[in-house]
Amino acid sequence: MNPINRRTFMSHGLAGLGSLAFSRLFAAENQLGIPHYRPKVKRVIHLCMAGGPSHLESFDYKPELAKLNGKGMPESFTKGQQLAQLQGQALKCMGPQWDFAKHGQSQAEISEIFPNIAKHADEIAIIRSMHTEQINHDPAHTFMNTGSIIPGRPSMGSWVLYGLGSESQNLPGYVVLTSAGGGQAQPISSRQWSNGLLPGHLQGVEFQAAGDPVHYVNNPSGITEASQKDVINAINRLNGINSKRTEHHDIATRMEQYELAFRMQAAVPELMDTKGESQQTLDLYGCTPGDGSFASNCLLARRLAERGTRFIQLYHRGWDHHSGVKNGTKAAAGYVDQGTSALLTDLKQRGMLDETLVIWGGEFGRTPMAQGNGRDHHIKAFSIFLAGGGIKGGITHGETDDLGYGIVKDPVSVHDLHATMLHLLGLQHDALTFKTQGLDFKLTGVEPCKVIKEILA
Repeated sequence: MNPINRRTFMSHGLAGLGSLAFSRLFAAENQLGIPHYRPKVKRVIHLCMAGGPSHLESFDYKPELAKLNGKGMPESFTKGQQLAQLQGQALKCMGPQWDFAKHGQSQAEISEIFPNIAKHADEIAIIRSMHTEQINHDPAHTFMNTGSIIPGRPSMGSWVLYGLGSESQNLPGYVVLTSAGGGQAQPISSRQWSNGLLPGHLQGVEFQAAGDPVHYVNNPSGITEASQKDVINAINRLNGINSKRTEHHDIATRMEQYELAFRMQAAVPELMDTKGESQQTLDLYGCTPGDGSFASNCLLARRLAERGTRFIQLYHRGWDHHSGVKNGTKAAAGYVDQGTSALLTDLKQRGMLDETLVIWGGEFGRTPMAQGNGRDHHIKAFSIFLAGGGIKGGITHGETDDLGYGIVKDPVSVHDLHATMLHLLGLQHDALTFKTQGLDFKLTGVEPCKVIKEILA
């Protein structure tokens, strides 16, 4: 192995690895008094459908839109409204491209392209009234992740880790995995899981979906565990001397990062060793572990959750359907439907769903108006669903107008979603703050927001 590559990894590549001890240290310094009340869940698994899934082909059926298919969009809906790529064009309605059916005792309406998720109709809470502030992908992801349109703010995973720390001593507390398929795969910047202004050890760590999940996790030939530990101890003694002289927190964080990286050398191979998984479990997910698929990442998410990782994000890049929305949504759903369903089933079978919050959704929705045979970006209304501890299953919250353009009942903002997530973790959103440059920063920003009590059990 190239020694320069390894040295570069040791000096730079460890940034962002979280730890329970240091999260508690920084929380104590900020005098947060966390958790603020008894939590409903221990962890979050965020299934990010990157690209903007169409609510009109997934969880928000609009028969009136079907009746207007091919006809002009009523100007009363769109006059003066922000559009991404349809601005100044003749706007024509596009009806739902797939049939919907009612499922479970709740009779939740779900598109036929999600036959496996539909089996969980009585376990999920569908929110049809989400709205956001950013109409293009990267800033919309930034707003969904950080609650701010300003790049450089901490991600929600970093905020959760800051507040609660990690239950794992040997793996990062915040892990990100990506997959692709089904449509245009919009790039996802690593700043989406940045620690921002929070301490560096709270940054999300991206694992590779295929091959070795962490680069350089294995020692090169001739380096034993004992000799590696000697190197870490020597480096940390030098860092300790420097820390006493400067009293700089970054040095203490760096020392813990070296220690965690050392522990990961044993923990990561064990994490990836799926020999103990039954064939029944592998068949449930429908994947070959480590194949880079969303389903494989879902299995890995469950294994990470078992080992104490606090916040897990799975990005599936394949939901940007400016053209071919009919076939594209079916293809993208085909990549994620079974894996999502398997994750919910697997967590429930293991008694873990009650202590896990699962969030499924994208950064915005798609327009009721056609863009050729596709749909443009839409920020005024879109759908997500939640499941797990503290969530009232089998309900549909919020309502859009007859054409799925705007919200007519119970609007839910991104900040409302963040406040609800923190509430379920036992965190009061307006008390989870970090002071820097004379200001108290928080995930939910300064605008009024609320916990979505209607979806809570």
